[in-house]
Amino acid sequence: MMKASRITAIGLVAAAAAWILSGQLLPQERSDSQAAIRPPAQRAQPAFRVSVARAHVEQRSPVLTLSGRTEADHKVMVTARAGGVLTKLNIRRGQHVKKGEIIAVLSDEAREAKVAEAKALLAQRKAELDAKRTLIQSGSLPKLNLVNLEAQYSAAQAALASAQADYDRGTVRAPWAGVITDVPAEVGGAAFSVAGKQIAELVSLDPMLAVVEVSERKLGGIRVSERAEVRLITGQTVMGHVRYVSKVASPTTRTYRVEVEIANPDGKIPDGITAEVSLKLEPVAAAQLPRSALTISSGGDIGVRVVGANDTVTFVPVKLVEDGRSTMWVSGVADGAQVIVRGQGFVREGQIVAPVAVDNKQAAR
Repeated sequence: MMKASRITAIGLVAAAAAWILSGQLLPQERSDSQAAIRPPAQRAQPAFRVSVARAHVEQRSPVLTLSGRTEADHKVMVTARAGGVLTKLNIRRGQHVKKGEIIAVLSDEAREAKVAEAKALLAQRKAELDAKRTLIQSGSLPKLNLVNLEAQYSAAQAALASAQADYDRGTVRAPWAGVITDVPAEVGGAAFSVAGKQIAELVSLDPMLAVVEVSERKLGGIRVSERAEVRLITGQTVMGHVRYVSKVASPTTRTYRVEVEIANPDGKIPDGITAEVSLKLEPVAAAQLPRSALTISSGGDIGVRVVGANDTVTFVPVKLVEDGRSTMWVSGVADGAQVIVRGQGFVREGQIVAPVAVDNKQAAR
């Protein structure tokens, strides 16, 4: 009996200990415990604020600035066209000459005598024609003689013209007004015929040309007769107009020659100096935006981010039309588009944002 009571007591003690241990060791899934281990409810985050500016699209003529050089409109080496010795040289380097002015004189070489001979023969043929024409008209001589006499007279006229032209070639004249830049010939320097010998280099400084080379991508926007600004290395700025646009590319540079004509009546603009030419290209539809608005898409394209429908960010690729100091002109943006000018680097396409409007002047700061 005592043994049974002891066993019963021991069992009760063991059961109580097991109940106590179960409360300490096993987790209790109470409502407050679950609330303690559950993360707090996420609060709704506000949309990211970005500054936007309205794009105003208008026709803009971009300016293409290229470096080139000045070039004389006319440049020629005057040469002797007849035989003889150079007997007189009327010019010096740097001298201005007028059209038709005598530059040099060659020795006569009997050219004057040939002119006199041709004149005498012409006078003789004319006298014979006049004398016999009356006899032919009266019937004393056959009419066939008149044809022969007229032919002889015409041949004498041609001989005189040839002799006179040869005589004129003994005098070297300026083909047009300009400046003598080089005089390689010397008086009496040759004891033989100087036909074809270079006498002097003549350069025409009015008008002057500013010559630049244009790439094939920009060539289509350049128009003949369009005004252009030319800034010379001397500090002088002059206006001109496009006179010539080449249709054939240079085989080495694959660029096209463009000539800008500049008035130079006083000859102050020299030949061959460095010049910077600004050309206006054909107008294109473009919008003026601050430089900071330009960004790169996730695909690596250059463009701007705009806020579209439902305040969603979209990316618009653009092309640079003209680059300024604080702003730029780009094409590809729709008129009235809300372009993100601040914060565009912190948002991505498809993200919903809170746009804040700013004016273009404020955005360009």
